[in-house]
Amino acid sequence: MKPEEKARQDIDQLLEQAGWKVQDYRELNLGASLGVAVREFPLKSGEADYLLFVDRKPVGVIEAKPHRGYLNDG
Repeated sequence: MKPEEKARQDIDQLLEQAGWKVQDYRELNLGASLGVAVREFPLKSGEADYLLFVDRKPVGVIEAKPHRGYLNDG
């Protein structure tokens, strides 16, 4: 598995644990939950790894990067 694929797998898990409904863009359903994280969302400037929606409104973007530790790892 490539580092970015592993990062996305980890991000999916963390988002789900935080209460987000994670979806692929091809299966987009913003009404599935109050908080929806959409993978590989197309933008004018390229593609966001995740676009976050709350109550059907875009509120943030997550870009997957290879895991290099956590901020609190010292």
